[in-house]
Amino acid sequence: MHSSSVADGAPTRSFGEQIRARRKELGLSLEDLAQRTGLTASFLSLVERDMSNPSLESLRHIAEALGVPPFYFSQENGGAATMQNPVVRATERIKITFPPGDVTSELLVPNLRHKLEVFISHVKPSAGNIARPPQMDSEECLLVLQGSLRVVLNEQVYELSAGDSIYIQGFALREISALGEEEAVFLSAITPPIF
Repeated sequence: MHSSSVADGAPTRSFGEQIRARRKELGLSLEDLAQRTGLTASFLSLVERDMSNPSLESLRHIAEALGVPPFYFSQENGGAATMQNPVVRATERIKITFPPGDVTSELLVPNLRHKLEVFISHVKPSAGNIARPPQMDSEECLLVLQGSLRVVLNEQVYELSAGDSIYIQGFALREISALGEEEAVFLSAITPPIF
């Protein structure tokens, strides 16, 4: 997992440090977190010490168990410049690369404290299905910028190419995956923030 610095140049905590800090903030032991995620305490210990990278699915379980979106682990929380400045410079985007490195997303809004989440994702074909139905009702518009995507809503399959967009009712989402041999890049706007 790679993370960037906040806008004021202060270094961010590592991925594992973010997880440990949030776990301790909630008063959870490694065993408590293991029980909530279905992962082993020994594996979570390795993740917290940045000695192992969780899969995208495991990261989502960890984030859900800790009550935060996966993007939470990509930034130092509480940076005043990040919270108050409405401008997000291309070089200062909050960025998260999901282990093992075949999905990278960049947040295009300053934070996830408002009603709209917008991000750009780069998905390699090796990532497989990156969709996960949200825990709450949501609406999303997805625009393919490069490559091709397969999107499945309920039982309906859609193949999208660069320039195509699709409206998604969150609970209908079953699959988003890159088609073909090249990386797919898409822009997504979701309300409320769920990622």
